Amino acid sequence: MHPARCALENSLLARRRHLTHCDAVMADTIQVLTAEIRAFRDAREWMQFHAPKELAVAIAAEAGELLQHFVWQDAKQSEQRARERRDEIAGEIADVGILLFELADNLGINLTEAMRAKLAKNERRYPVAKARGSNKKYNEL
Repeated sequence: MHPARCALENSLLARRRHLTHCDAVMADTIQVLTAEIRAFRDAREWMQFHAPKELAVAIAAEAGELLQHFVWQDAKQSEQRARERRDEIAGEIADVGILLFELADNLGINLTEAMRAKLAKNERRYPVAKARGSNKKYNEL
C-alpha cells in the first residue's frame, strides 16, 4: 500500500475512534437543541402549523433566503459576502437547522443516527482514493 494512503487510512481510523468518544456529546447536543426547539414551539402552540409538508416548505423557503445572499456572486465574491454578512447568514443557517431538527423530531427520526448512516453511505460511495479532489458524482467516479 502506498505510504500516503496508509497514513490516510490510519488517520480515518483514528477519527472514527475519536467520533465514538464524541458520539454521546454530539447526540446530547442534538437532543438538547431539539428539546429547546420543541419547548419554543409548544409554548406558542404552533405544532398545529408544523405538519411535515409545512416544515419541508419552510426549510426550502429559508434555504432560499440563505441562497439569496450569494446569487450572482462568483466564488471570490461569495467568500467576501460571507465575511461581510456573517451574522445575517448565520441567522439563515440557524433557521434551516431549527426547522430541520424539528422535522426530524416530529417524524421520529433520530438525526444523529440518520446523519451518521448517511456519512457511512457516502464513505462507501466516495472512497478517498477515487473522490479526492474530484467533484464527480459517485456513479461517475
